[in-house]
Amino acid sequence: MPDPSTSTPASTPAPPTGRGAVVVMGVSGSGKSVVGAALAGRLGVAFEDADDLHPRSNVEKMSRGVPLDDHDRMPWLETIGAWLAAHPTGGVMSCSALKRSYRDVLRRQAPDTTFLHLDGEREVIARRQASRPGHFMPPSLLDSQFAVLEPLADDEPGVVVDVARPVDAIVDELSAALAPRPNA
Repeated sequence: MPDPSTSTPASTPAPPTGRGAVVVMGVSGSGKSVVGAALAGRLGVAFEDADDLHPRSNVEKMSRGVPLDDHDRMPWLETIGAWLAAHPTGGVMSCSALKRSYRDVLRRQAPDTTFLHLDGEREVIARRQASRPGHFMPPSLLDSQFAVLEPLADDEPGVVVDVARPVDAIVDELSAALAPRPNA
């Protein structure tokens, strides 16, 4: 098993812009909601959980153990993009944003969005997901999420962090990454 403290993504995302809205992304069970809420609190900005924005039909489909397809996700992504656009000077959204094409939908409405990818080994995330009884996303869909996941590309503003670390350490790293940088 590789040492998560030394793992690096296949590509290194572009540095965050330090402005605009933030999407805390990753597969189900990666900690998006917990980290997103903590980060929003630290930054003093609004927080929204994309899970709460799913139409009823999406929730019912996932509850049956059926993965969503792109057609199911499009109205949901448009709603998330509108929220991000309404928070141009700061706001944190937890959202899976698994594919680049999904992130592109969000960026069309909110171009300055920075993505914070909570990345981790399947076993770590599966343990976390199993500790969430009653969540509409069953653990059986985790493999489909990993199959769809497209890590941040090197031209996408963002940061990749290891979910195996404590939440406070993750929020510290993300807060520092989002801090405005002086113009050089």
